[in-house]
Amino acid sequence: QVQLVESGGGLVQPGGSLRLSCAASGSIARIHAMGWYRQAPGKQRELIATITSGGRTNYADFVKGRFTISRDNAKNTVQLQMNSLKPGDTAVYYCYGDMTILVRGDYWGQGTQVTVSS
Repeated sequence: QVQLVESGGGLVQPGGSLRLSCAASGSIARIHAMGWYRQAPGKQRELIATITSGGRTNYADFVKGRFTISRDNAKNTVQLQMNSLKPGDTAVYYCYGDMTILVRGDYWGQGTQVTVSS
């Protein structure tokens, strides 16, 4: 059984920072890429950032310069450092893994709530 477990969400004031972490565990043959998505109430899930096993990153325009994704291949973890948070960043944040177990597929964590409010 494969799991992606997020941690680090919570309540933060506008302008503040949070760091999300996600750990992948289980019978994983290979992790091709990991990343973060988010979903706000009434909206579709949207890409925040991804990072490949080689370290190539991709960011959504709305987080460039504020969020940074990083990855530890040895530990099968991915982090998202979020700075200059805005109320519009309030959402459930999901960890994502493009991984090969028996076959290659997309895997998701259970989500962690991030609330930006004064």
